[in-house]
Amino acid sequence: MISVNGVGVEFSGETLFSDVSFVINENDKIALMGKNGAGKSTLMKIITGVQSANKGSIQRPKDTVIAYLPQHLLTEDNCTVFEEASKAFGSIFEMRDEIDSLNKQLETRTDYESEDYMKIIERVSELGEKFYSIEEINYDAEVEKTLLGLGFKRADFTRQTSEFSGGWRMRIELGKILLQKPDLVLLDEPTNHIDIESVIWLEDFLVNKAKAVIVISHDKAFIDNVTNRTIEVTMGRIYDYKANYSHYLQLREERREHQLKAYNEQQKFIKDNMDFIERFRGTYSKTNQVNSRERMLEKLEIIEIDEIDTSALRLRFPPSQRSGDYPVIAKDLSKTYGDHVVFKDANMSISRGEKVSFVGRNGEGKSTMIKAIMGEIDFEGNCDLGHNAKVGYFAQNQASLLDDELTVFQTVDQVAQGEIRKQINSILGGFMFRGDDIDKKVGFLSGGEKTRLAMVKLLLEPVNVLILDEPTNHLDLKSKDVLKEALKNFDGTLILVSHDRDFLQGLSEKVFEFKDKRVIEHFESIDDFLEHNRIENLKQINLMG
Repeated sequence: MISVNGVGVEFSGETLFSDVSFVINENDKIALMGKNGAGKSTLMKIITGVQSANKGSIQRPKDTVIAYLPQHLLTEDNCTVFEEASKAFGSIFEMRDEIDSLNKQLETRTDYESEDYMKIIERVSELGEKFYSIEEINYDAEVEKTLLGLGFKRADFTRQTSEFSGGWRMRIELGKILLQKPDLVLLDEPTNHIDIESVIWLEDFLVNKAKAVIVISHDKAFIDNVTNRTIEVTMGRIYDYKANYSHYLQLREERREHQLKAYNEQQKFIKDNMDFIERFRGTYSKTNQVNSRERMLEKLEIIEIDEIDTSALRLRFPPSQRSGDYPVIAKDLSKTYGDHVVFKDANMSISRGEKVSFVGRNGEGKSTMIKAIMGEIDFEGNCDLGHNAKVGYFAQNQASLLDDELTVFQTVDQVAQGEIRKQINSILGGFMFRGDDIDKKVGFLSGGEKTRLAMVKLLLEPVNVLILDEPTNHLDLKSKDVLKEALKNFDGTLILVSHDRDFLQGLSEKVFEFKDKRVIEHFESIDDFLEHNRIENLKQINLMG
């Protein structure tokens, strides 16, 4: 359907990738994988036409519709949610308006034999053929169904988009893409700002209703559920697997084992020939053989082994004083903003060493509850931290609290104590700060880099209660694994808010669900809750049609 032919990209004389070629078929669901900086987002932008390649081309059939959702959106806020989502049909409405305008001209003009009159007729005919071939759609109903599926309420439809956070505006943009019914959907980290229920809805849509899809994501569960093909970008080239992510990992390991075997055999071959050359150099009877072997070695193409990070970074939280039996207790807790009730009469007691998850749709009060626990907002009822509770808190805006004048290294060095100070470089490397990165001032870091640095800082502080609000949004797969392993081994109390199911699994034994202005306690693991939740949501999706 769409062909990527010999594409190459260079930045400042450095080759990002070269001679990349593959075909995107009509119903391919492709995961674009590779380490940060490998060129995944760049390749996606080239396919969609946002960026040009230095070499090669993208070939697509005429009238192919490609929709692209980047990581960071530049949106205008001058209309309602419903109006913005309806812009998905803008080209169709423009076509209809042009047909109406041209027909009115034909009604009033009398120069039936003129060239201009014939051009209008040709244009009306051309547009009419396109317009009337489009399947008849109830546009308002499609917009409504899509917005509800993405977590909006009907009351939100008439609200200005400027009233919503960046994450919610991203959902509106995603809704516009889904409504266009494109031939190819390109999604760059689509799950970063949507809750679990919306992720489930998006999965169902991409698998059962979308045509071709290419997705970049650090959410392993999401890409495993959606994709059936994996294209890995590594060391300037690609590897194409007809497999989902988990299967691709196995195949990649097998590929690397073959490469390593071939590399070792080649290195032995080179050494044997070098030994021969050194041994017989200057021996008259062996001159031709020596020269022949030297020429052969000069032409030999050295086998490369794909880069792979084999460092097993194990991070443990520094020891902290023991807290009381119940570090967090809330009784009859209510929070309202004006007439809007976030939650009412919530009760929870979290015992020492317990790991719990807060789950629910965006806007149901998860972050509000955390702010109440931290004493950052006013509320009705009681909410207390227990005896000797030392809290480590990672908020969604944690990055903004860092000192812009300190370097990356200084930021971490300030809080690291004892033996762990010897590991600072390794720890920073585990969160994608390498080489010259550690000497950068915080003020020059991107938002994602600041978020990762704030996470490193938190991991080095001695605390006995950890409260993490969406900690994985800017972490790659390796960093998430490092964090998850540290949380599993954390012997204190953990309160976790996250939409990343793969990250959540195995991390908590109790769930507090925020729903319909209530906080509901579930005495089951997050794994069991998510499975029940998925089944219920899929039932609702099927009822929606």
